[in-house]
Amino acid sequence: MNFKILPVYMSLFILFSSCAAGRVVTDKIKVPEKFKVELYADGVENIRAMAAGDSGVIFAGSMGAGKVYAVVDKDGDKKADETVIIAEGLTMPVGVALYNGDLYVSAVSRIIRFKDIENTFRNRPAYEVVYDKFPDDHWHGWKFIRFGPDKKLYVPVGAPCNVCLRGEKVYSSITRMNSDGSNFEIFAEGIRNTVGFDWQPGSGVLWFTENGRDLMGDDIPPDELNKAPKKGMHFGFPYYHGIGIPDPVYSKKYSKNIALTEPEAEFGAHTACLGMRFYTGKMFPGKYEDGIFVAQHGSWNRSSKTGYRVVFVGIKDGKTQKPEVFADGWMKDEKVYGRPVDIEFLKDGSMLVSDDKAGAIYRISYGD
Repeated sequence: MNFKILPVYMSLFILFSSCAAGRVVTDKIKVPEKFKVELYADGVENIRAMAAGDSGVIFAGSMGAGKVYAVVDKDGDKKADETVIIAEGLTMPVGVALYNGDLYVSAVSRIIRFKDIENTFRNRPAYEVVYDKFPDDHWHGWKFIRFGPDKKLYVPVGAPCNVCLRGEKVYSSITRMNSDGSNFEIFAEGIRNTVGFDWQPGSGVLWFTENGRDLMGDDIPPDELNKAPKKGMHFGFPYYHGIGIPDPVYSKKYSKNIALTEPEAEFGAHTACLGMRFYTGKMFPGKYEDGIFVAQHGSWNRSSKTGYRVVFVGIKDGKTQKPEVFADGWMKDEKVYGRPVDIEFLKDGSMLVSDDKAGAIYRISYGD
């Protein structure tokens, strides 16, 4: 690859990822029988990751818009009627996470915190910096963040490239720290870029999506679904991709003293699998219990488009099942209507899906 074209390549990616808002497309989204798709909120510019507060407020980040939002359903009718801008002018504040009443937000090199957010979000609250030692690269510098069962904040650091091997160990990793920024450590390595993860009910094991590299063709390598039951695992990047696909350059630099872990499931190449959540609600039919829903943001660099949907991955008798389409229709006949980013669940068990192209949140429910 000609490294002189990298800034242009990355600029095109960010431009496409933060493109002008599209229209809301509830009429085009197809879901299984007895499921229903409704608009939960619109006018939420460039919305990315979401986190549901105890009061029902949905907190959300953005990328190109640089804003953090509170999306409020004041009437309790499962449709938001107010969007409040908590902060703006931040650098790619994609990730949001709640802990002990405080809102944590990722902003490339920094993690910031808004205290007592559910009582202060209407007043443009001040924030404090929790941690500011992450790299400042914009390429894969946006970060999905969440608190784990161990009460630690998990923060990924993507590769600052399409594919490369950097000396700084923090790249291509998932890190974790205490809620005050102390005891920083690398939890997992060999991860090109993850923008979605969750912990399995019961086992408490971390699972995460991973975006495969570009420029190996339309159909390889796949995006991945991985699990990390312990600290110190390596997931192959940049040496190998998917299940045993050697990188044309970096596989030659692989040392066999690095134990590599293959993915639990493979998705289509360039589908851009982002937000994922285990389903622990009671509304959906039993087949979805403790399974994984994944938002596929969709391809931007493939000769024919793919993704732009929500898929489901069941886990049966401890075995990961083949991914299946759950909600589709954000893209048809090469025309893109929306781009799913993240998934969150309301207390009633219904699903929220954010769409950064339309600046909208959709609610998917089940029942007559």
